[in-house]
Amino acid sequence: MRGLSDTLSIGERIAWYRQRRGMSQEVLAGLVGRTADWLSKIENNRIDLDRLSVLHSLASALDVTIGDLIGEPLLLDWSAEGGRSTVPALRAALMDYRQITPLLRGAPTSPAPELDALALAVSQVWDAYQDSRYGYMTSRLPSLLADAQSAGRAYTSEGRERAKSLLAMTHQAAAMILTKLGEVDLAWIAADRGLVAAQGSGNPIVIGSLFRSVTHSLLSNGRYPEAVQLTQDAAAYLQPGLATASPEYLSIYGTLFLAGSMAAARNEDRATTRMFLAEADASARRLGSDANYLWTAFGPTNVAIHRVSTAVELGDLQIAVDLGPRVDISALPIERRIRHQIEVARAYSAWNRRDEALTILLDAERDAPEQIRHHFISRQLVLGWIRQQRGKPSHHLVGLAERLHVV
Repeated sequence: MRGLSDTLSIGERIAWYRQRRGMSQEVLAGLVGRTADWLSKIENNRIDLDRLSVLHSLASALDVTIGDLIGEPLLLDWSAEGGRSTVPALRAALMDYRQITPLLRGAPTSPAPELDALALAVSQVWDAYQDSRYGYMTSRLPSLLADAQSAGRAYTSEGRERAKSLLAMTHQAAAMILTKLGEVDLAWIAADRGLVAAQGSGNPIVIGSLFRSVTHSLLSNGRYPEAVQLTQDAAAYLQPGLATASPEYLSIYGTLFLAGSMAAARNEDRATTRMFLAEADASARRLGSDANYLWTAFGPTNVAIHRVSTAVELGDLQIAVDLGPRVDISALPIERRIRHQIEVARAYSAWNRRDEALTILLDAERDAPEQIRHHFISRQLVLGWIRQQRGKPSHHLVGLAERLHVV
């Protein structure tokens, strides 16, 4: 992938691109406000690079993408529900030019799907996302996108709002899974088209949901200031409806600030991070308890796990190590639970508590193998532990590294 082995660490990739650019360690370190000694330790796997904001600065200085540096994996061994052709099929569905304009489409060859059936199918792929069943989700989405697009065109009066809403939520599901798989450019396309469909629905809750999706896409593309600005603009759009907000509305509004808090943290903006978390917390308190309206998994617990995630991003490891294990995530969907466990493992690893971090990842893998095996943080943690190991690594670590295809 990208001409480099998937088993290179982040530090080794940085060294490779730096040397290809003809940069010395002193020059590159100076561009990101660090010392040559620090960069040498990163390149030689002597310390971990565990802050995405610093990684983004290095990628910008080297004129590469974050994906180039983290070596985001190709699809590995999907479950029996999916196959290696699923993401190419999803790419083809999103890049079908006939879906962009009606001028090039012929007459429909089949009737538009019934909206109740379409809603059930959309619900199923979102449930699969929260269950971390990536193979199932990507195998279903290409045909579901076609059906949702057909419905979006067919229902021009009665049923139009619902059809457009379902089309928007289908694109959002595609954006979410593509972001997980490192296909950030495709995720941006899906989020953008979803927002267009959401605006066509006229439903502010669906529009807010797609604002969150676009924020995630900006975040994944390293566009942190833009993601922060979108959070503020989208919040301003939604604020007039807060006085009479339904639980769904509150969940969408609060989750928007959670995405924004991650963008602010990666932008190393502590004040905005605190402000966004406070806004999310206010919505969660008003909601009253954890819920899962529109697959947001929003509530006090999701706010708490974002406090941990933003602490890791800001380098506040003591906060993350102290708070992370105390958050009761048992009632959250699998995807949220596993994402939190990855963050706690990252904090433990940076705190030099690698045995505990490994135990966390092994437990998480049992619950959601596809999520662990395709998340760049878990892959880079394991690769770093293997490279930094003194003596023979444990069979648990070797086994996990083999399953993650990093050795």
